[in-house]
Formats: sequence, C-alpha cells, structure tokens
Amino acid sequence: MNIKTLFQTAVDRRASDLHLVVGLPPILRIDGELVEIEKEKAITNKEMDQGIFSIITAKQKEEFIKTRELDLSYELLDSRFRVNLHFERDSIGLVARIISNQMPTLEGLGIGDTIKNLLDLKQGLILVTGPTGCGKSTTLAAMINYINTNRRCNIITLEDPIEYLFKSDKSIIIQRQLGSDMLSFAGGLKHCLRQDPNVIMVGEMRDLETIGTTITLAETGHLVLATLHTYSAAQTIDRIIDVFPPHQQNQIRMQLSMTLASVISQRLLPKIGGGRIAAREVMTNIPAIANLIRENKVAQIRTVIETSAKDGMVSIDQDLKRLYKEKLITKEAAQSQMTNPEMLDKLKIL
Repeated sequence: MNIKTLFQTAVDRRASDLHLVVGLPPILRIDGELVEIEKEKAITNKEMDQGIFSIITAKQKEEFIKTRELDLSYELLDSRFRVNLHFERDSIGLVARIISNQMPTLEGLGIGDTIKNLLDLKQGLILVTGPTGCGKSTTLAAMINYINTNRRCNIITLEDPIEYLFKSDKSIIIQRQLGSDMLSFAGGLKHCLRQDPNVIMVGEMRDLETIGTTITLAETGHLVLATLHTYSAAQTIDRIIDVFPPHQQNQIRMQLSMTLASVISQRLLPKIGGGRIAAREVMTNIPAIANLIRENKVAQIRTVIETSAKDGMVSIDQDLKRLYKEKLITKEAAQSQMTNPEMLDKLKIL
C-alpha cells in the first residue's frame, strides 16, 4: 500500500474523503457514496502502520500512541488533507478529508446578497451549522475570503487543524492551529483580544467555555464566525442556551438576542447530473427573532423565518423546494431533508 498514491487517487477522483481500514480495501466517498478503489487489496496491519507513520512526525506519533486519536493537516504536492487517525479493534484507521486547492467563493457556493451584507458588519456572531460533512468549513472559508478581498481587517482564525491556506489581500490573516499554535480554543480566544482583531473565526464551538468566550467577543466589537453541529436555526439557539447551567440561561438569552447576527444551517444533497449542492436555511436576527430568543419562544422562530423573505430569510424547506423546482435535486432527495415533505406532493414541475 502506497499511502501517498492513495491520497493522489482521492484527489484525481474528486472524492470528498478517503477511508483506510485494516481488512478492507481503500474506500473513497464520491458525491456522498462510498466506493472501493478498484484493484486495491485489503489493507494489512503492517501496511497500515508503515503508511501512517511515514506521513507523521515522531512527536505526532508519540501523541497518537498516547491519546489514541490525532487530527492533523497533510500536504501532498498542491493538495491538502484534513486527517483523522484513530484506533479500531487495536488497529490504526485513517479518514482524510480532501481540501480543494481552489479557494471557495460565495458566488461559487451559491451564497446570496443577504449573507454578503452580513459580512460587512463590524461586530456580531454569524454561525454556520449542519451535520458533519455538509461543507461548513468550505462556507466559512468563502466568507473569510470575501472579507479578505473586500475589507481592511485583522482576521484571526482558530482551527483544528488548519484547512484552507489564506493569502492576505486587503486584510491581514493570522491562522492558528490547535495543538501547535494554541493549547485550546478557549485559551486561544481569550488571548485574541490582545492581538487587535477585527474578525475572528472559530473552527468549532465545542464546550461551554468556548461558547461563552465566543459570545463575549462578539459583544465587544468583533465580527465572529463559528460553526456548530446543529440542524436548524432554532436548534442552534437551544443548543447554545442548554450548554449553560440554569442560573445563567436568562443572561445568555439576553446576550444572544443582542449579539447574534445570523444562523446559516446547511445540508449537502446529491445534484442531478453529478456532484452535490447545498440547501441552506438563513435566519437573520431581526427584532422579532431577538424578542423570541429573549422570551424563550424559540419554537416560533421557524414561522418567522418562513414569513420573512423580505428580510432575506429562507427556511430549509423553502430552499429545498427551490432546488427541486429548478431541477437541481430530485424530489426524493428534497423530501429526505424536509420538515414537511408533503409540501412537494402537489407541486408540479414543468
């Protein structure tokens, strides 16, 4: 097994992920489907050990053996990968996410003016949410790229690991990686204030301390971009509030109602003709939304989103319906992600 050849094959086949499991042949995820690499044999323990330890440093090997988990970024020629190493039944396993060498753009991702306008804000919290593998990192990268080319800012990113490599344009961009440049997201965020930031990107809000610090930074004159593993705007707000102990939750509701600028929840679906396309729910924090957050009436947020198209909002069902009407996704794909799938049953597509 030549691990570098497998990485290159993943790039050449335009896969999103490469899976290496002892006892199975190498597997790619292409357009959301798992596909074995033809003519490759099942991987042995010896091949896996040799391949993995050829791409990591002695320090990384020591940490991996000790903690049994390791996240790292890896470069091969012009390609980059976000790699997770783990143990599975006492054997090493690898999952590598292929990171495009082309910097994503808002236009290329089909992101409209509502979100563009949000990126001109001087302060506030913008959250990109969705399940694992739905393109949150790509959307964040496109947002940072837009700010970099349109505003003069000091942008600091906190990532685990660093994925897209930015080149400073109008802005200064400082990219910090968990483990090598900082010991924790919470620690990195606390020290951000002394680094004169305008825009801060947090790869993932993982725990109470990180979430609390992120909200505070958004309150203190910074535009903060971050991700969460949630499926909708309403669930995102509930998740943030529920992280905190009961005696703090009213305070957090008040902070969120004032600092939250937008929640963008996205899903990736198979695109007719090949590839994948994102459906997005967009919520902006208009006074009606802020009032619902303060009064703990989060369940009503979806209704406000569905009736606030004039404010640039769209629900996930509305966006899935649009993609279906434009013949970009199948009816079955749309309904599989909809809250009310029956809304498509009476829709006629010419």
